[in-house]
Amino acid sequence: MGMRLILLGAPGAGKGTQAEILSAKLGIPTISTGNILRAAMKDGTLLGQRVKSYMDSGKLVPDEIIIDIVARRLAEPDCAKGFILDGVPRTIGQAKALDARGVTFDRVLSLEIPDREIEERMAGRRVCQKCGAPYHVKAKPPKTQGVCDACGSPLIQREDDRLETVRRRLEVYHAETEPLKGYYQGKGILVPAANQDTIEGTARVIMEALGL
Repeated sequence: MGMRLILLGAPGAGKGTQAEILSAKLGIPTISTGNILRAAMKDGTLLGQRVKSYMDSGKLVPDEIIIDIVARRLAEPDCAKGFILDGVPRTIGQAKALDARGVTFDRVLSLEIPDREIEERMAGRRVCQKCGAPYHVKAKPPKTQGVCDACGSPLIQREDDRLETVRRRLEVYHAETEPLKGYYQGKGILVPAANQDTIEGTARVIMEALGL
């Protein structure tokens, strides 16, 4: 059963994890904007070179380039029976640009999770400096504090996971991306799903919300 989906949710809400579960269940690809942009840069296409120049200078890639790349990706054969979009649209402007390109959706799934939970989840993340193994101070602590179980190297907190950075990203989400909920609610395709204590629990709520 195919379905054209958008996954909405704050940074750290677990969109990537749930997208993988949905992708396996529905047999449709997950289209991550970040992955598309990285692939474009790796391929060295003209478009990829433009993306790289923006990212290297620390600037945001303009909407028209992102929408162009996404629309091209969605036109590929593996998306014919459906897809899951993660990371785009980020703004109502991008949503309207997708509408203008004739890209339509069956459902827009919004993962609902309180800010305080996001802060605790992301600020508690740690990663091994050497092998990259992931940890969490509460959910998945190492056997020895601050030391990787696998290779014994020090664990670090990435800049993206620092509390002040997380709060800034949440502010941007509430200002720019959250209004999409109202936009898609107006189209009658918004489906909210409340975050649960476990990945499996959240996946179950999502499947019920989508009628799967």
